Amino acid sequence: MTRLLAAILLPILALAAQAQEPLRIGYQKSSTLITILKSRGTLEAALAPKGFKVTWHEFPNGLPLLEALNVGAIEFSADVADTVPVFAQAAGARLVYVAQEAPSPSAQAIVVRADSPLKSVADLKGRKVAVTKAAGSHYLLIAALEKAGLRFKDIEPAYLTASDGRAAFERGSVDAWVTWDPFLAGVQKQSAVRILADGRSIADYKRYYLAAAPFAAKHPEAIAILYDELRKAGDWVRGNPKEAAVLLAPLWGLDPPTVELANSRRSYLVQAIAPGGLAEQQRIADTFHGEGLLPKRINATDAATWASR
Repeated sequence: MTRLLAAILLPILALAAQAQEPLRIGYQKSSTLITILKSRGTLEAALAPKGFKVTWHEFPNGLPLLEALNVGAIEFSADVADTVPVFAQAAGARLVYVAQEAPSPSAQAIVVRADSPLKSVADLKGRKVAVTKAAGSHYLLIAALEKAGLRFKDIEPAYLTASDGRAAFERGSVDAWVTWDPFLAGVQKQSAVRILADGRSIADYKRYYLAAAPFAAKHPEAIAILYDELRKAGDWVRGNPKEAAVLLAPLWGLDPPTVELANSRRSYLVQAIAPGGLAEQQRIADTFHGEGLLPKRINATDAATWASR
């Protein structure tokens, strides 16, 4: 009887396992809310009854993350800076904006060493500046230079990932570094630095969550669950800053006070994209195109957005 039951159940269980729909989620070190969901297992618990198997895939920054989304290597992207989808759209990527975090303008900044002779953004003229290509910090740098009466061509950019940018900055290979939290908080706590400018009154710095268009069209129920879990995670971080810092500290390789400083500058207010809500994306696209950094002019509002229920 036991053998007969096993003979019946094993093929059924095998088929059930095969029927699980993969949901590959890409993230980066600064992807706070996704990191929290990953560490707590809440997203897998919410999606498993719907037949989805979640796997996690880390990327060094947002641009390769969205490239992976476009070519079908992942189905969902953790938050990326507002600039990144603009470059992806220009490359013809089929992406859907699922949600955004409310602005966090002070969560990215241009930093110099404490003993640097540079006292203002205008002093960056002719200087070598480390920046991550297509990151929100890239737009902050352009906008800050424009406010100071300079163009991007007036500085020498060194396109580096966040970790490589810090290394170059600390060994003196560059004169300034433009970065975002938690990298910004880390260098502030561990090195003697000054902030030349952050994004306040210059760049809103919204972060966006995106999905591959085919997946979003086929599985709206999964997108709804992702949105709800991200919103709840954001509410928890805002309401429990010390607990969130303790949870994230070992995952980020930072101490809790540094993580708490970083989180204090991020809004973590997850919102749906309202009609007309991509206006700043258009300004970013126009700015990059005007500097010759975006290969073609785009209409940011042509991008697909997901409407929460």
